[in-house]
This record gives sequence, structure tokens and C-alpha cells, in this order.
Amino acid sequence: MRAPVVYVNLPRYFLYHAPPTEPAPAQQNATMSDAGLPAGWEVRHSTSKNLPYYFNASQAVSRWEPPQGTDTDKLKNYMARNHSASEIKPEPSAANGNEGKIRAAHLLVKHKDSRRPSSWREADITRTKEEAMSIILAHEQRIRSGQTTLGNLAVSESDCSSARKMGDLGYFGKGDMQKEFEDAAFNLKPGEISHVVETASGLHLIERIE
Repeated sequence: MRAPVVYVNLPRYFLYHAPPTEPAPAQQNATMSDAGLPAGWEVRHSTSKNLPYYFNASQAVSRWEPPQGTDTDKLKNYMARNHSASEIKPEPSAANGNEGKIRAAHLLVKHKDSRRPSSWREADITRTKEEAMSIILAHEQRIRSGQTTLGNLAVSESDCSSARKMGDLGYFGKGDMQKEFEDAAFNLKPGEISHVVETASGLHLIERIE
């Protein structure tokens, strides 16, 4: 039986807010060629949002998405090395205002028939759904075997912008997401990971965090 189509409502913060221009660590510029960014661009880390972002000093421009001309293969390897679990601190535990809500993360693999077949990793996604399924099943096998975690893999392999937060979608309650997605997430126990879930956005693995 095919999994139900789920429309995931992602947080809107990153659609409307530019990242801050916070100082970069002194040693960071020396490694920027490894990130695959165009000349003048560097990866910085927002301490207020606990997220990596992209900054161009000569243009005085900062942005959440990689600039045009980025070598995405180099970037995803750089992000996996420098912004994985050891670099990105988890969100605070559920407290006031989060009663009745859960927290989940996901890893998304898009295909050419996805609702929006592009991502920070690829401007034009041309793989078939079958190819996407093979990819995400391989990811699932690696996660379940203990080779890696969903969060660490999402940093470099997820086609969702939540990759920069290890796939973390934050807290949500009943009615905050489409019913099919929240039902799947709420049916998981903390620490459990779903099998592949097909949605209009692509193919997902979902992990309930809290």
C-alpha cells in the first residue's frame, strides 16, 4: 500500500527574514575553498538562530540559501563535516507553550515529479521517483544499521531547507500540520523513525525527537 500524500507546513521564518551578519571565527576563512562557494562568500554561524548562513563581505550581503555558482557537492561535504551533530546544538526541551506538542525531524529526497523539484542541493532535480526511492531506502538502511543518524545525514542529503537544522521541524501540535503527516509523527514514540513516507514534496523519513 502506498503511503498517503502529505503536505508538510514548514516554518516560515526563513522565507521572510535575512540572516544576521555575525562575526566569523578567525580560522574560518582559511577553509572556505573547501565549501565550494563562489569567490567572496563564506559560511558563518548564527549564534542567535543556531544555524549556518552565507555571507559576502564585499557586497555586505547575508542569506540563508547558498549563492548562485555554489558547488553543491563540495558544500554538502563541508556542511556534513562542520555543521553536523557536534556543531549544532539541539533545541531546548519542550516547556511552557509546548504542552501537547511533539518535535520531529525529517529527511526529504525529491524527484522530478515533486511539487517543487528543486532544492538547496540541486537547482533542477531530474531523478525519477524510483531513483529517489532507491536513494532514501539506502539512507534508511544506513540509519537503522547505526552507521549514522537521520539528523547527521539530513545535513548533507536532505532536499528540505530544514537540512541546516539537521532536519528539525521544531514543535507542532494537532492541527499545525496536514492530518496525514501529523498522524504519522504522533504515532511514533520519541526516538523512533518511520519507514519511507511519500508526499507531494517527495519521499521522507521522519524521526520523532520529543
